[in-house]
Amino acid sequence: MFYISCVILICAICIVLIYRYYTLKTFEHLNTMIDHVIEGTFSETVYDESKLSALESKFSHYLRASQISSQNIKEDRRKIKELITDISHQTKTPISNILLYSEMLMESSSCDEDYQNLDALHQQAEKLTFLIASLVKLSRLETGIITVNIVRNHLKDLADEIFHQYESLALQKGLSFTYMQSDDNRGEDSYWAKYDKKWTMEAVGNIVENAIKYTDKGGITIAIKPYEMFCCIEIADTGIGISEEESALVFKRFYRSQSVNQIQGTGVGLYLAREIISSENGYIKVMSELGKGTRFFIYLPR
Repeated sequence: MFYISCVILICAICIVLIYRYYTLKTFEHLNTMIDHVIEGTFSETVYDESKLSALESKFSHYLRASQISSQNIKEDRRKIKELITDISHQTKTPISNILLYSEMLMESSSCDEDYQNLDALHQQAEKLTFLIASLVKLSRLETGIITVNIVRNHLKDLADEIFHQYESLALQKGLSFTYMQSDDNRGEDSYWAKYDKKWTMEAVGNIVENAIKYTDKGGITIAIKPYEMFCCIEIADTGIGISEEESALVFKRFYRSQSVNQIQGTGVGLYLAREIISSENGYIKVMSELGKGTRFFIYLPR
């Protein structure tokens, strides 16, 4: 009886060890298969009726479908890129001609009514030029045709360029334009951040331009403030402000408040700004009160 019990125990141990061996071997094979999938070198190696063979077959079908899908996405992007380029080039010449001929007709016009009509035509053509340029930028960003080149830059340099670029525009409207640096004991190194200078200039410029556009008295202030994880660019104005209900809507594409319909705009600037900053792993916040101005906070990772 004892002998039989020992044999049964030994058999049970052997079965457990064999099962464990084949289980580990199966997991190792699966792990190898997944590694090959990640590396893009996967191919079927088992051709039998086993479950592993079925799994390899499914992997193979999935990868072929994924490869075809990836190729289709690349082809779609190529077509979109060509379409965007064609639209940009094909519209540039006729719009430039409209601007040129309207200016020539305005110079030779002796009738006030004709002059006003030509001036309106010229303004609409300029608006169309800006809209097409903005849509092209948006399309290139959203389709991944243009990618941001994030490098470590000093934020003071960007703020200086923005200040000098828009100072004259603010002064022409009779507004003050101030650039402030926060007092920080951590030194100059705290003002470094990771961003694409060209596209961040575009984003900050859109917000500053909006601040000037929607401010009739007072002025605009730009300030940079370092924090532990982010460096912040703050743009504050004393303009018309944004209602609490609309604060979450101003970053939507083509959104424009009914209260500013009389002011020229396309509703693209803030949307583009948010897309750029988000692609740089940053974010934008807005605080505003009707009739008392607006403050935009652009946070860029340090």
